[in-house]
Formats: sequence, C-alpha cells, structure tokens
Amino acid sequence: MRVDRWLWSVRAFKTRAQANEACSKGRVRVNGEICKPATKLKVGDRVDARRKDRTLAYEVVELLEKRVGAAIAVTAYVDHSPPVPTPTPDDPILAVAPTRERGMGRPTKRDRRQMENFKRRT
Repeated sequence: MRVDRWLWSVRAFKTRAQANEACSKGRVRVNGEICKPATKLKVGDRVDARRKDRTLAYEVVELLEKRVGAAIAVTAYVDHSPPVPTPTPDDPILAVAPTRERGMGRPTKRDRRQMENFKRRT
C-alpha cells in the first residue's frame, strides 16, 4: 500500500493531495528514511509525518485501502506522537493583536508595519 494513500486513509491529512505533497517535499519518513509518495508500506513500519502544527509518529497496524471513519482509523495505527505543547502566557503566538479605536481613520505607516509584523509572527 502506498504511504500517501495510507496517511490519507487514517486521517493524518485532510486530502490525499496534501499527503502526496508532504511526501514529495520530504516531510514524511518511513522507518527513518525520507520516502516518495509511492513508497510501499507494510504492517510494523514506522511513519513520521510533519505537518504545520505538529509531528505525527505512527506505527502501522493495519493497511486500509479506503478512507474510513475516525473511530475505525484509530485502530489502524499505534500513535507514538509527542504530546501537543500547551501554550504558556508568555508565548508569542498568544500575543494580543494591536487594536485601533473606531473612527481614527486610516492606519499610519507605523500602524501598518506593526500589523504586518504581528501577522508574520503568528
């Protein structure tokens, strides 16, 4: 079974195209080696996939041919993923966006730069 199809069927990625793209860009490893989308999987393989928000580490227990419901998909792998980090109050992602009073007119050049910097950080 292809690794991109398996990642899609166990709901690691929303679409098969996203799973295929992740494999093509080198964000997916099978047994520690970077793989192509058509790399064949077998039961017992370890699949590590990087997404924007986190890293997934799965051990293949069952090969699924089609996308299945979430309850069934969980039985197809053993999850070895690190826990999702909990945000802390001083985390820059939780920074408050600069606000402007209503009726103050157009943003100044300085205001615009601050807004752009905030968007880039998050």
